[in-house]
Amino acid sequence: MEPNLELLATERYGSGDPWRYLAKDGRMERRKDGREAESRGNTLITVFKSVFLPQGYPESVSGDYLQYQFWDTVQAFSSSLSGTLATQASLKGVGVGNKEATVAAATVTWLLRDGTSMLGRIVFAWLKGNKLDSEAKKWRLVADILNDVAMFMEILAPFYPSCFTWIVCTSGIFKSVVGVAGGATRAALTVHQARRDNMADISAKDGSQETLVNLAGLLVSLILIPLVTDNPALTLILFFLFTALHLFANFKAVRSVVMETLNQARLAILLRQFLRDGRVLTPLEANRKEPVLLEFRKTLPIRLGVRLQEVVQSPEELRLAMRKDAPFLLGIRNGCVGVCLAAHADTRDEIKAMCQAIWLSDRLSATGQKAGFEETLHESYKLMEAKFAQFYKGVEAARWDLTRTMLDWDEWRLEWNPKFR
Repeated sequence: MEPNLELLATERYGSGDPWRYLAKDGRMERRKDGREAESRGNTLITVFKSVFLPQGYPESVSGDYLQYQFWDTVQAFSSSLSGTLATQASLKGVGVGNKEATVAAATVTWLLRDGTSMLGRIVFAWLKGNKLDSEAKKWRLVADILNDVAMFMEILAPFYPSCFTWIVCTSGIFKSVVGVAGGATRAALTVHQARRDNMADISAKDGSQETLVNLAGLLVSLILIPLVTDNPALTLILFFLFTALHLFANFKAVRSVVMETLNQARLAILLRQFLRDGRVLTPLEANRKEPVLLEFRKTLPIRLGVRLQEVVQSPEELRLAMRKDAPFLLGIRNGCVGVCLAAHADTRDEIKAMCQAIWLSDRLSATGQKAGFEETLHESYKLMEAKFAQFYKGVEAARWDLTRTMLDWDEWRLEWNPKFR
């Protein structure tokens, strides 16, 4: 520092390099590493970050934010180009450029497609809405696969004019699933990425990023459209290239997400590893092993928070299933492991019940055991009494978020009669 300069204060923006305020000849100067002002290049980078990245980046978002957004940008760009090809095919199918086509026929086709899409959106949200939080990564990838299938159907539709309406309506149903699943899982991922209760800011900046990508896709599409018009072979070739890039980028995007909350898949991975060698995996290790599409491991399905009659059918069965002061009970009916939860159960109890259900499902699936379920159930309680406390401490030490879970519980809760015990 120059001898006639006096340091007044130091400031920084987020994790950026510090700026110093210096006093010189009665004036105050602002410097950074000996420079009095930022270069134009640095200024442009700063403006770009402020426009497209959440305030306080990178401290205000999860550690996987940048990698996820990179692959999400790649998939959005390729999807934009594929969508252009599909839109051109749809317009051609409804009669654009065909003198014999009528406005009424095109309008009816469009209305039927929109109507089936609306119904599909309602039905899918009813059937699978509760799964979109607990299995956000899986449904994010499924949504993008269905989106590609829908666009492929739209490209093929003009070649089958007699079935055109049916094809575009089916495509509309697929796209309605994409709309619900894509939007809902995007919201779930935003909750994960937000580190300063800044969900709105992250969502807004994500919208800005998507708009910029779509604008770039629009400019490229202006070059593509003259090339693919009246050239079905080139249209299909480009579509498959863009689709391959789209699916690859989506797979990399969901694989880059590191969730710290426990869903059934991640908890099962942790428990099996712990029972195998006593080690509790970190969130990064477990997320790398989490299946994001299909799981080929065949186990009995588990249903959580079910009604009592779905677990036991008689007072004697209830006595066998209950344990003193246990906040849950388990049973098996119709090839499913059912778990009933007490009204006073907390998050720790939910995790313990799920661990026991996972172990039961694995054991019964491996042995094909139907008779002797009571002995296996008793063994599962003994295992939890011996191992769960150590397992839970290991999960805490591995810095998993145990304040909440994504275990997809239904809402039934029990209050047992103390005299019955």
